[in-house]
This record gives sequence, C-alpha cells and structure tokens, in this order.
Amino acid sequence: MILCDYVVKQTPLRFDLERCLAMTMKALPPVDARTTNPHADRNELTNRLLKAAASASEPERRRLIDEAVLLNLGLAESIGKRYSGRGIERDDLVQVAYLGLVNAARRFDPDMGKDFASFAVPTITGEVKRHFRDHGWAVRPPRRVQELHSALAAASSEVAQRLGTSPTAADLAEHLEVDLDEVLEASASHECFTVASIDYRGTDGEDTPLADALGDDETGFDRAEAVVALGPACRGLRERDRRIVYLRFFRGWTQQEIARELGVTQMQVSRLLARILTQLRRDLGVDEQTTTGKAAATPAP
Repeated sequence: MILCDYVVKQTPLRFDLERCLAMTMKALPPVDARTTNPHADRNELTNRLLKAAASASEPERRRLIDEAVLLNLGLAESIGKRYSGRGIERDDLVQVAYLGLVNAARRFDPDMGKDFASFAVPTITGEVKRHFRDHGWAVRPPRRVQELHSALAAASSEVAQRLGTSPTAADLAEHLEVDLDEVLEASASHECFTVASIDYRGTDGEDTPLADALGDDETGFDRAEAVVALGPACRGLRERDRRIVYLRFFRGWTQQEIARELGVTQMQVSRLLARILTQLRRDLGVDEQTTTGKAAATPAP
C-alpha cells in the first residue's frame, strides 16, 4: 500500500528522511549546489517532484507524490500542533493535518507558478479548521456562531495591536461590523468545546462531585401548593366528612377500617368519599369530567 493510503487511513507514519532524500536525489536532477537553506532545499525538491509527477504515468506519479508528502510531513505536523490544546487531542490534529497535506499534494498544479508550501499551508489549515467545525464541539452551536467565534480570535489580535490594550466586546463588534449580542454569544460558545464531567471533584480530587451539587425535582412544592389550596375547602366540610378525609388520606386507613370506626358499611364509606371528593373538586374549580374516569379506574382498597 502506498504512503498516501496510509495517511488517509490515519495509520501512524515512520520514515527515514535522509534515506528519502537520497533516493529522490538519485531519481531527479541535482538541486543547485549553491543553495544552503534546508527549507529552500525542501521546497525546491518538492516542486521538482510534483512537476515530474504531473507528466508521469501511474504508478510513477503516485510514487513521486509519496516522496513529496514525506518531505513535508514536518510542515503538516507543525500546523496540527499549532491548534492543540483546544479540546481535540494533538495526535488527532496531526493526522488531520497529514490528510490535508496529501490532498494538497494531489491537487497541486505546478503550471500555476506557485510554490507548493504557499499552496499547502492554507489547504492543511483549512482541513484542520474543518475538523474543528465538524468534530470539535461537544455541544454544536449554529454555523454562524462557529464562524463568528473563529473570526473573533483573529480580530482580537488586530484590535489589541491597534488600540494597545485588550479589546472589549464592543470594540470587537465595531471591528467586525456585527451586533454586540452576537459577539457575546460567540464568545460564550467557547464553553461548547468541552463539557464538565458530573463526577469531577476539583483539581485536588477532594471536592464534592458535581452530580451531588445539581438540583433535582422538589416534590414538596406540589404538596405545599395542595395544602394551601385544600385548606379552605376542607374547613368547609362537615365534621364527619373532615374525619373521613383525615382517616383516609392522612392516616392511610382503608375504607373497611373507616367503616368499622364509624359503625357503617364499607359501601357507605365509598359513597361518602365519592361525595366528599366531588365537593372538594367543585370548590377547587377542577373539571369533574377529567377526574371521574381516573377515579372509576382506581379500585377501592
């Protein structure tokens, strides 16, 4: 399998640069001996390789492109590392940069008269930025927020250099010709790259876990609201009715136990409860039709 296929499939690369240079120098005319800059040597050699590849046939063309990619792996690696520390692993960014390098080598047209490095750098950088856009967000904001977030990074340096101090959100909004609220929204989206674990215990590992500090549904509010609403309604009941409600819903007695306490039958207690609940619902303004079905579906204990 050729080198480009390894890079595209994100297989770790190991190569001997000196051996690569020696093999390439044998296959191509020598570079001007007066050139002493190693970067100039690499650029010149890369341009010669890709120019030869443009007129070569397969598989020679693919071999020459492989050689050009090998020569410029350091360039791709430096661009990938430049974006590390922003929520994506450095090794992943380097692999994406390698992929961008392969794409640049395959698409480079030597007849355009450009140097390969000037073509490869924006191509690799674009590939890394595209990876951030598509895979770097733990919570993905809208596309316009992502683009404005990237623009803020460049604008901050420009405005800071012009003003001589750190720019405010209003300064950035004026520089980018956008609303202040949009700048604030894009600045806040930085937190979308990573999310905090609910098991996080602080830097020393001894703090209370975040999960224990999160709020939960509080059922006491519903009970307090019901008590406030039912108080006046219950006080309007007759004494025996209030006792039945107390025994049934506060003491948890069954209808049979209440019947023995009052000296009546269980059927009478069931009818009394139905009448009491109907009166309470009416006093509270509850729709009788929505509760009748539920009450009938619940068997009496």
